[in-house]
Amino acid sequence: MVWLHYVSYFFGGLFLANAVPHSVSGMMGRPFQSPFAKPPGEGLSSSRVNALWGGFNVLIGYLLIFQVGDFDVRNVGHAGAAGVAAFGMSVVMSRMFGRFHGGNDPLAATSGVAQASSKGS
Repeated sequence: MVWLHYVSYFFGGLFLANAVPHSVSGMMGRPFQSPFAKPPGEGLSSSRVNALWGGFNVLIGYLLIFQVGDFDVRNVGHAGAAGVAAFGMSVVMSRMFGRFHGGNDPLAATSGVAQASSKGS
C-alpha cells in the first residue's frame, strides 16, 4: 500500500468527524459555527448552511476513504488512520466549540442553567 493512501484515509476521517456537528445541527434546525459565518468559525450559520456543509464534508470524507486505494475496514492500519484522525478531530472540536457552548466549563454552564430556571419561578 502506498503511504499516500494512509494520508488520504487520515484526512477522510477528519472530514467525516467534522460532518457530524454540522449535520446534526442542521437536522435539529439549530444555528452553529461554520467557515461561512462572520467571523469564520466563530459566528453562527443557519441550520441550512450547516446541513449543506455537513453533507459536503461527508462527500469529501467518502471520496478520500473509499475512492482512494483499496480501503478495508478490517485492516487495522486503514481503519486506524481514519479513526485516529476522527478521534483527534473530535477532541479538538470539543475544545473549540466548547468555548461557545459552555462545554469547557461545565460547572459554569450548569449554574447558569440553574440560575435561569430559578429566575422563571
